[in-house]
Amino acid sequence: MYHAIVRRKITQVFAGLSEGRIEAVTDELAPSATHYFVGTHALSGTRRTPEAIRAWYERLLRLLQGINFTLHEVRVSGWPWHTQVEAIWTETNSGTDGVKTTAEGVNLIEIRWGRVTSVRIYPDTAALERTLHRIAAKGTAEAMATPITS
Repeated sequence: MYHAIVRRKITQVFAGLSEGRIEAVTDELAPSATHYFVGTHALSGTRRTPEAIRAWYERLLRLLQGINFTLHEVRVSGWPWHTQVEAIWTETNSGTDGVKTTAEGVNLIEIRWGRVTSVRIYPDTAALERTLHRIAAKGTAEAMATPITS
């Protein structure tokens, strides 16, 4: 039963983000949560403060406009004091130039007593970097910005 509740909550978080609601994610985070995105680009790096994590999601929604996640599988293990989640997804977006792209990835999430303590995001970095370079070339300078870290 507990695992089903966690799966439903994770599904709601991704649906909320697809609707552009950053709070769907940030409301679930522990104050000391760590947020990591693999790579060396404008969305990469590690954030450790609520302000930096929120700024990262704001950037994500600005750069990958119309982002929409399809969850393929949500795997949950552990118990309330240490829960691990693997969320396997495909996302589509229109960038800032209206060109629709699709990429796949996985989020590894740790939850302790109902609060997310760690999010590690592993997308198809080659596809993401192509998108960021394309929209930068069409005038979106933020696509080449320094990562938001804290």
